[in-house]
Amino acid sequence: MNAVYVIAVTALVTVLTRFLPFAVFGKRPLPRVVVYLGRVLPPAIMAALVVYCLKDIDLTAFPFGLAQLISVAVTALVHLWRRNTLLSIALGTACYMVLIRTVFLIL
Repeated sequence: MNAVYVIAVTALVTVLTRFLPFAVFGKRPLPRVVVYLGRVLPPAIMAALVVYCLKDIDLTAFPFGLAQLISVAVTALVHLWRRNTLLSIALGTACYMVLIRTVFLIL
C-alpha cells in the first residue's frame, strides 16, 4: 500500500511542476529571468552531466577511457548533424553500451 502512496505523490508532484508555470504566468509574457534561465540551463545541465559521466575515467589503464570518449564524440557529432537531443543521447548511449559489451570487454 505504501508503494501506491509513493506513486500517487510522485504523480501529483510531476503534474504540479508541469502545470504550475501556466497557472502562475497564464497568458502574460514571461519575465526576462525565466526566459534567460530557459535558454542557459539546458546546456549547463548537459555540461554538468558530461563532466559527471567522464569524471572517473582512468587514463592510465586499458582501455584508457576510449569507450566513453568515442561515445561522447558520437553524441556530439550526431547532435551537430541532426540537432536532435533525444537522438544524439540515444545513439551515444547505444554506442557506449555496444563498445563496453563487445570491443572493450574486460574479463
